[in-house]
Amino acid sequence: MPTLEVNFDGIVGPTHNYAGLSPGNIASSKNAGAVSSPKKAALQGLAKAKRLAEMGLVQHVLPPLARPDVDSLRRIGFSGSDAEVLESAGRDAPDALAAACSASAMWAANAATVSPSVDAADGRLHLTPANLAFNRHRALEPWQTRAVLCAIFKDENLFAVHEPLLATPRLFDEGAANHTRLCRRHGEPGVEMFCFGRPAEAGCDLDCGIHKHPARQGEAGSIAVARLHGVSDRAVYARQNADAIDAGVFHNDVISVGNEDVLLVHESAYANTRGAVERVRTALRERCGSGLTVFMVSQDELGIADAVGTYLFNSQLLTLPNAEAGNPDGKGRMLLVAPMEVEENPAARACVDRLLAEVPALGGAMYVDVRESMRNGGGPACLRLRVVMTGAERAALGARTLLDDSLYGELVAWAEKYYRDSLSPTELADPALLRESRDALDVLTGIMRLGRVYPFQR
Repeated sequence: MPTLEVNFDGIVGPTHNYAGLSPGNIASSKNAGAVSSPKKAALQGLAKAKRLAEMGLVQHVLPPLARPDVDSLRRIGFSGSDAEVLESAGRDAPDALAAACSASAMWAANAATVSPSVDAADGRLHLTPANLAFNRHRALEPWQTRAVLCAIFKDENLFAVHEPLLATPRLFDEGAANHTRLCRRHGEPGVEMFCFGRPAEAGCDLDCGIHKHPARQGEAGSIAVARLHGVSDRAVYARQNADAIDAGVFHNDVISVGNEDVLLVHESAYANTRGAVERVRTALRERCGSGLTVFMVSQDELGIADAVGTYLFNSQLLTLPNAEAGNPDGKGRMLLVAPMEVEENPAARACVDRLLAEVPALGGAMYVDVRESMRNGGGPACLRLRVVMTGAERAALGARTLLDDSLYGELVAWAEKYYRDSLSPTELADPALLRESRDALDVLTGIMRLGRVYPFQR
């Protein structure tokens, strides 16, 4: 079997809600307090993944994490039965309750940073769960995420699932959302681009000069992950543009997306965008013998506000299966998977039209409905973790995560049965929601053959 990119999409959890927990994420803040639809969110995400699977792309899924996280509330002094803990937290610390109920693990791009075996010094595929220490609700995720990844990437001869970095400001790590791998083709060695907002020098542990929204990714964290993965000699580092972060570009995947030898980027992405791109281009040429096609969007063509509002750059850029059969020059081998909001915005849609006309590798664009996720600040690319894998590595995966017709049907029926049609932040203290969520996840671990990965199952 060939080496190719596998997408692991996060299944939206039963507690998907709009609590507005993510400062710097414009959509999250804008929709705070609105009523969500966990069932619709889960079905939209699964439908997007299924469309890609039907095109022959290898599509897997990751389970939600256990929410509400009652143990996190007990660790800050709440006691009694689970129902009593939820009730008292809802009354005395609603912010802590909201964090304990967040379904933000649906955005699998933040689950981990991944380096393929072809890049790593020891020849293994490496995954480091993001510590997500910047946000209270996301800081609850890393160890559950690691348990899930260990259940899937079980063979230690092929896979290395590291522990999350120490949760300090200097080592803030947000995972693959700030990491882009570029190469000639997926099965060949590549260059790994790490983006950060907090420089490693002294004095940058707090605001790093950003006057509105602090940066989430630490340069020292990126360097540490590259070191753990054995890819330091393949790493290129770029600092995020502070003004862009202030405008809502909280992760690099809100302003840039790359695949193989194509990079789609806004001119305001980095502190020195043209210099950063040139460093990547040089590294790719020197280390991989490959060129780089850069499609740069100007501020005049698409302002930051529209880039953030439509999530054009949070599209998936995918290599189609068998795209180069009989087509050695690689023309038309890629597909852009963009949110519906891009199609509905004239400026963003014009960017896509120009992209299709000017980048030979891109063969088409597809628009998908993930509005429930978009309203909380995550587009198509946020919902997936990209993992470049050899055939032997895919064959060694544990659990049942490949999204074929059978698993898709079971997951849809499961969501239809266990998920609520609507959920407001005021309902998070409902003990029934905890029971429903645990029942759902208990069944899901059986469907996906994950074993007892959740704390409540132990």
